[in-house]
Amino acid sequence: MALDGIFLRHIKNEIEKEALGARVSQIYQPNRDELVFALRTFGGVKKLLLSARANSPRINFCTNTPENPAQPPMFCMLLRKRLGSGKLVAVRQMDCDRVLFLDFECVNELGDTVMITVAVEIMGMYSNIIVISNEIIIDSLKRVDLTMSSKRIVLPNIKYELPEPQEKLNILTSSAEDIAQKINEIEPETALNKALLKTVQGVSPIVCRELEYRVMEGASNRLDGVLFDRLISEIDRLKGIAQNCSEKPCIIYREDGKPMDFCFMPIEQYGGFARVEVRDGFSSVLDDFYDERDSQERMRVKSQSLNKLLSNTAERIARKITKQQAELAQCENREQLRICGDLLQANLYRIERGAPFADVENYYDAEGRTIRIKLNPAISPAANAQKYYKDYQKAKNAESILGEQIEKGKAELEYIESVLDEVSRAESEKELAQIREELTEQGYLRRPKGKQRPLSQLPPLEFESSDGFKILVGRNNRQNDKLTLKTASKNDIWLHTKDIHGSHTIIVSDGRKISDEAIVEAARLAAYHSKARGGSQVPVDYTLVRYVSKPSGAKPGMVIYVNNKTVYVTPSADGRKI
Repeated sequence: MALDGIFLRHIKNEIEKEALGARVSQIYQPNRDELVFALRTFGGVKKLLLSARANSPRINFCTNTPENPAQPPMFCMLLRKRLGSGKLVAVRQMDCDRVLFLDFECVNELGDTVMITVAVEIMGMYSNIIVISNEIIIDSLKRVDLTMSSKRIVLPNIKYELPEPQEKLNILTSSAEDIAQKINEIEPETALNKALLKTVQGVSPIVCRELEYRVMEGASNRLDGVLFDRLISEIDRLKGIAQNCSEKPCIIYREDGKPMDFCFMPIEQYGGFARVEVRDGFSSVLDDFYDERDSQERMRVKSQSLNKLLSNTAERIARKITKQQAELAQCENREQLRICGDLLQANLYRIERGAPFADVENYYDAEGRTIRIKLNPAISPAANAQKYYKDYQKAKNAESILGEQIEKGKAELEYIESVLDEVSRAESEKELAQIREELTEQGYLRRPKGKQRPLSQLPPLEFESSDGFKILVGRNNRQNDKLTLKTASKNDIWLHTKDIHGSHTIIVSDGRKISDEAIVEAARLAAYHSKARGGSQVPVDYTLVRYVSKPSGAKPGMVIYVNNKTVYVTPSADGRKI
């Protein structure tokens, strides 16, 4: 799963064909590791994504651009200042190394034409995006000082140096015979794919395994001196692909449909254990391969602070409930306190002042057995009796108060867990912003100082059943309340996972009788937009909206309902999204 040098060469070729001569119309920085350049071409605006993420570094044209923050970071502001309206005049790559240089012809503050280069280094966790002018670093996405690396420093106002080269043969300039000969000199026990990886510049493990599969006819270990001519032939074929950018890329999918790898040429090594889908565009391959995983990673990073707040709040509430339940358990013995007070009061004349305990007859016991009651020697026997009465009354009052507090705590914990579920399912920054606004209203977050721009409210998710009924799904608790209690009509059907946190779902009747098929499809959507998304046979309750109500003082999203039925479904996002 690596963007190798030959694939990057194909991307370079694609950028040259589609965007050479284009001007920069806008620059965005959706997060700390990614940049998006909007390039104005004769065919329209092309968006070029530059990513230095450790697990998905890449450069490619993209269609689904990440959501941008309200305030652009400083590095983004610097790029806008230096590269604004700049013209892309060249795209360069050193051999088959994983570094791409984008040369922009720009105009500085004095009106002079200057050349600004953006170096995109695709090197796993060491990936970086560096802005250079006259071989001097202007700035970089990731600054590297002496505390981070002693070999290569990346800081403003120092000379740019290329990453340390690997001792490998360049497939563009080396002959297939020379490469094959060097591979043949490696220890015979070394697998051919490992030998290829050590010898050839710009190839990823999947390419090396593919060559081994084709040369060795599926054998896993290298056989010294066997099929040497076939090895030369396959290397020569690979060289032609690298020089001419002549192949079509592909994505390899697992049996469960999830993308597993990608390559700049069709792959045969997996046989029937994987599905290989050949594509026309190299950028589209990277875009599709990384889109879902990267969007989840972006949301994970953006929701970290909310998750931490909610998790800490849930733990605090749970600890408080546990403590209150322990105190409530102690209150169950309050009757013993009253009995001790009564027995002391009845035997005051017999108890000496300063005694540490009193042995008295327990007339509450059917057998009249003697009971020993502990006393405080510092106070009188009468005061000891009154203390037992006070402790009894305190425990009696505490039982009532603790019962109410525990119920409130449980309701609050349910609410926090429901918000945690919403955060885990949020798909955009706007959804997280609305959740933050809800938590601010509930007092869990401080309201930011200064005048804040009002948030644009997102509509509920809209779907359509196979027989034409509109299905609405709430995105968060506040929207759930609005959808159920204000938007829906009394004859619409309301659905929610049974005893599981999730979104309110509404089937809009629109004056028609709602079909069983629509109910099942809506139930699948309700289960998918819940904490039980990954389960099966999930119980989903449904009833008419007229039977759903909100208790006074309940938290957002909390409702009660009656006259409901339950259907068991497997969660599914299928359904035509409007």
